[in-house]
Amino acid sequence: MGFFEKIFSGLTKTRSSLEELEEIFRGYKPDNENFYDELEELLVMSDVGAANAEKVVQALKKMTWERRFRKGDEARAGLIEILTKMLGVADTAMKLDTKPSVILMVGVNGVGKTTTIGKLSKQLRAQGKSVLLCAGDTFRAAAAEQLSIWAERAEADIVRHEEGSDPAAVVYDAICAAKARNADVIVIDTAGRLHNKQNLMNELNKIRRIIDRELPGADVETLMVLDATTGQNGLIQAKQFLETAGLTGIVLTKLDGTAKGGIVFAIANELKLPVKYVGVGEGVDDLIPFDAGNFVEALFK
Repeated sequence: MGFFEKIFSGLTKTRSSLEELEEIFRGYKPDNENFYDELEELLVMSDVGAANAEKVVQALKKMTWERRFRKGDEARAGLIEILTKMLGVADTAMKLDTKPSVILMVGVNGVGKTTTIGKLSKQLRAQGKSVLLCAGDTFRAAAAEQLSIWAERAEADIVRHEEGSDPAAVVYDAICAAKARNADVIVIDTAGRLHNKQNLMNELNKIRRIIDRELPGADVETLMVLDATTGQNGLIQAKQFLETAGLTGIVLTKLDGTAKGGIVFAIANELKLPVKYVGVGEGVDDLIPFDAGNFVEALFK
């Protein structure tokens, strides 16, 4: 199955929640306020967000007037254009050109962070890159064990300490090991929860300082893993991490399990962050690089 087919399949629930759009566009009239009200309501229901939905509708009204739309197909194409442009906030490609490069994975517990690390590591290995995993989540019981299982599956090295160890010390040792073994990419797991939010953010800051000190000039992707089924709550989490962790992108998991895939637009518009990967299933190949054009096309096809 190709990338588009996977996205198309993964968006089944969201697409079904937007099926009323086709009916709305069939009854389209450029000056019909009911059309715009119904469109805005549908966008809100798919988790685009109220403010963003209003912005999209206003943009469509402006485009309708400027381009003299008369038919529903024209308005539908205009909406697709607006939504695709909304997702173009930054480059979705991973920047991993230095040796070693670093992928720092953050996110709250339960979003699929460890699984995402495993899938991503396996894909990097398939590209011919040598990968070293760092078990930086020393606070959650069995976190290092789970990561070790993925390291074995991905044929990647792993550096881990005892449970309760200083995460920053694990990161330091992993960097030293990566240098010694000439690894291409270090993928660092981090805790999803400490005693309070401030402790968590302080820990992430400490880890980031060690990376900057030991690997000056290295490419660092800081990716936050978000569970698509949490919708707007996930957006609140992302805002908190953005303030502290210096995020470069989002990995949106469990997209196939929600009718609210519109959260992608809220992430792009409110956080100004690119979605770099989406998870649309349980398989290793179901973590796929995000493409805005494919996403919107699959949503409306």
